[in-house]
Amino acid sequence: MTVLWENIVITIIAFGILYWLLSKYAFSKLFAVMEQRRELVLGQLEEAKQTKEQANVYVEEQKAALNQARQEAYEIIEQAKQSSSKQARDLLEQAKQDTTRMKNEAIRDIENERNKAVESLRGEIGTFSVNIASKLIEREVENNPEEQEKLVNQYLKEVGSKS
Repeated sequence: MTVLWENIVITIIAFGILYWLLSKYAFSKLFAVMEQRRELVLGQLEEAKQTKEQANVYVEEQKAALNQARQEAYEIIEQAKQSSSKQARDLLEQAKQDTTRMKNEAIRDIENERNKAVESLRGEIGTFSVNIASKLIEREVENNPEEQEKLVNQYLKEVGSKS
């Protein structure tokens, strides 16, 4: 195989002309498009970075809001517990007071009823006593007038001391 120097020189000259034409007309436009593309990609990367930062900020804000909501819910629950405990204590205290009041009223009512019963019994006993005494007096009157007066005085003293 022989090397033709003429072909090599023509090829180098053709390549040089082609390079000069491409650099004059095509490379500047191609490089401009490539630069625009590079700037577009850099802009998109910057925008993605900002979006990611905004998303991270938003996530942190949501976490803070969630934590605050949890804290508020916990506080509401604690307040409800305290309120229910206070209401329970108040209800128990009221029930104790009502029980004490009802017990005192029942004791008073029982005492009143007992006093009424005692008075009623005294009245009945008095009536029976008078009947017995009258029967005894009748017997004694028939037998002894002096004993009758003594018996009446004694009975009046006994009835007077019981009242």
